[in-house]
Amino acid sequence: MRARVLQATIAAVAVAVLLLGIPLAIFGARYIYGQEVQRVETRAQDLLASSVNSYERNRSAAEAGFVDQSVVDRAVQPQGNDIVAFVTVNQPNGEQLVSGEPVAGATIDRGLTSEEQPVMGVVVSVSAWPAYIKAINVVVLVVFGSVGAFAAGAVTAAWQANRLAQPFVYLAASAEQLGAGQVRPRLDPSGVEEIDLVAAELARSSDRLAARLAVERQFTSDASHQLRTPLTALTMRLEEITLTSSEPEVQEEARISLEQVERLVGVVDDLLARSRRAQGGTTESVDVAVVFLQQEEEWRESFERAGRHLNVEDSGGARVLATPGALAQVLSTLLENSLKHGGGTTTLRIREGQRGAMAVEVTDEGEGVPEDMQGKIFERGVTSGAGTGLGLALARDLVAADGGNLQLTQRTPPVFSVFLSGVPKTLDPHQVLPVGSKISTLGQKKVRGRR
Repeated sequence: MRARVLQATIAAVAVAVLLLGIPLAIFGARYIYGQEVQRVETRAQDLLASSVNSYERNRSAAEAGFVDQSVVDRAVQPQGNDIVAFVTVNQPNGEQLVSGEPVAGATIDRGLTSEEQPVMGVVVSVSAWPAYIKAINVVVLVVFGSVGAFAAGAVTAAWQANRLAQPFVYLAASAEQLGAGQVRPRLDPSGVEEIDLVAAELARSSDRLAARLAVERQFTSDASHQLRTPLTALTMRLEEITLTSSEPEVQEEARISLEQVERLVGVVDDLLARSRRAQGGTTESVDVAVVFLQQEEEWRESFERAGRHLNVEDSGGARVLATPGALAQVLSTLLENSLKHGGGTTTLRIREGQRGAMAVEVTDEGEGVPEDMQGKIFERGVTSGAGTGLGLALARDLVAADGGNLQLTQRTPPVFSVFLSGVPKTLDPHQVLPVGSKISTLGQKKVRGRR
């Protein structure tokens, strides 16, 4: 698309430059040449008037009039931008006065004859080459102007092509994210109405897809639980029969039945695993209040022992699309990071972002992240303390797997923000979307953070 827009715009600019430049060059050249011709004609008129006056003046002083040679000589000399001329004056008595050097090559000639007595004729001839040179200069100037206009048009065309094509690239990337399971692609407004309409429709489609995926994942979880419970009970019953029965035939049948049940459990596990892989992720509708409560119970005593206060704000009933265990692990990493490297009160809160996104923030009153580490705080192996330098990097990977993003939105005081997709408000979360499972990180190995 970029190439087509660029070619079309450059072609339009080229046509406009040609349609305007060629007539302008021709008109300019003809105008300059016409100006030179007009100057020669004006000189001829002045010479004729001067010659007639000289003839009348001399005739009043003598019986036969004549034109002074000095009048003719003055007409030869240029005035201002005039060109040196070759002048001829035909007197009424038949005599001819000539002044100047004859012009070789192309000339501009203008001859005039007096309409009243005495009848007198003058001819002024100048070289045409100075006029040609001036006309050529105008043509060259128009050519340079046309080249400059074409270059400006090409630069503008390239900028416009990039401006139109770039949103489509981001739109394609968002569609690819949607296909990869990141159910809430984020695309800033491009300023092009049609592209923004497509992006808005893509966001709405992602909302509907998120709801369907969440329902399917909850169904998968429910089906796993509902199938595993009776199969486990049946397995235990068959094992009990095998142990208590003394009949070989009964034990053999129980053994065969137990193998069938185990095979059925394996089939169920395989089908559920395939379903999860096909769905492209494990995100579901998570009640943020449940996550906040679990984090407060786990970390409040640790902060109190350190002489610090943990402030967990009300979530306001917010729900996000995330993997429950992963979200809990990320917040644990950020809180541990704040406990080890921060200072003062640590606050855990959630706020509504742009375009349906939700931002879970962890902030404290410490000195924050050193300026030299701000751009590489999430790189693996980078740490300002005794940590491993893996905590924030792994936390960011966990958030990215759910289609979100973990950022350091403020350096001092530090604010770490986990951006996730909010549950669409147009859907009833209690009817369409599943309720997030209970979250617990007990027994899990914490990811060590650092700042």
